[in-house]
Amino acid sequence: MKGSKGFIKSARVVLIQLKEGVSFTWNELKNNKFRTFLSLLGVSIGIFTIVAIFTAVDALKSNVKKGFETLSTNQLQISKWPLLPEDENGNSIVDKGGSVAEYRWWDYMKRPDITINEYKFLKAHSKLAEEFLFSYSANQTSVKYGRNTSGNISVMCVTDGLEKIMNIAIGQGRMITKNEFEAGAPVCILGCDLASSLFQGEDPVGKTIKIKGSSLKVVGVTQRQGGSIIDIFETDKNAFVTYLAGKSIFNFREPDGELDAIPREGVSTDDLTRELIQLMRQYRRIRPGQKNNFSVNQFATLEDLLDNILGVIRTVGWIIAAFSLLIGGFGIANIMFVSVKERTKIIGIQKALGAKRYFIMTQFLAEAVILAVAGAVTGILLVALILWIAPIPAEYGVRLTVGNIVAGVAIAAIIGILSGILPAWNAARLNPVDAINSK
Repeated sequence: MKGSKGFIKSARVVLIQLKEGVSFTWNELKNNKFRTFLSLLGVSIGIFTIVAIFTAVDALKSNVKKGFETLSTNQLQISKWPLLPEDENGNSIVDKGGSVAEYRWWDYMKRPDITINEYKFLKAHSKLAEEFLFSYSANQTSVKYGRNTSGNISVMCVTDGLEKIMNIAIGQGRMITKNEFEAGAPVCILGCDLASSLFQGEDPVGKTIKIKGSSLKVVGVTQRQGGSIIDIFETDKNAFVTYLAGKSIFNFREPDGELDAIPREGVSTDDLTRELIQLMRQYRRIRPGQKNNFSVNQFATLEDLLDNILGVIRTVGWIIAAFSLLIGGFGIANIMFVSVKERTKIIGIQKALGAKRYFIMTQFLAEAVILAVAGAVTGILLVALILWIAPIPAEYGVRLTVGNIVAGVAIAAIIGILSGILPAWNAARLNPVDAINSK
């Protein structure tokens, strides 16, 4: 019973302190509007900057992850173009800060194209790869069904391996079979948005579409992938046809395609990379000591680079916000010192009546925290207002999360405590007699 009574008594004391702190803080806001405005402005700007950048970085991270969902996490790409600048040994040049060297595109452009024959050679000789995919994209193509036409479509002409390497899930119908891939059957898979645009409510499966006058049977429609800022393949808007059928439709000989691979279970991407480099050098008859005229790209490297860049953005945001928070903190400290001076007699009376140091300190710290949190709430509301007004598509996932709100308020509370600790300590150390008799 004694313990519970003591807890209730302590809780009442804390509530009284908070009530007095809120009351005095409100009076300060009314009586010193301009000074308070300048003090809270720094905290508001600082918290606004931090929460806005946290929100933007979270959205970018989510979109980067979403954009890479069409790729296998351990996917490798054999291409004439490196994803990142390379050194003499073919290694990506990225420093710990996330910056990259100059991209010497004029050197990479001289490299020979990746061909279907290299795909066949690697598939026949690789022991570490589980699957290969050779693809060629015909952009800005029109797709027709009856009187309906969808223009500016990317038609991907692909070999077997589409489902595993590009992580494509079928929502209606089925995937193109291995036999259909090998025979170059006139069949196709449509992205869900393309199917919706062409068929407008009809079931697409089994229907016939036309691409450049050639008829293709729709055997499947993809599940919705969703949009993102980084949309690598735009699966929802594409059409997928067998490579040999595409070669006939678009009348190309040996196009510059894209060659992708994934390792077998238990095989690392580094091991597969080394094997692919060896096989490609063998096929292209590159002598020992000669540089590679191709690149084996790991998408994980690009993800790491993007994470580094987002980390730098977050750090810069902290630096910018720190200056505003520093100014706001000094402003709050100034208000608290003035508050201590104006209430010296009251503090003396409280101490004469038996108030402990912790009581005085808690009272002033509560006031400082309330001031800082008021600035934080203003900054957070400004972020929410901008997100509400700005025409940002909902699919990009730019939203103010509870975690970022809590982080903003917590940072403001810490700033309030740091700003109020010295004035509170000075108030708590006042001598009751001297405080009562002060002018």
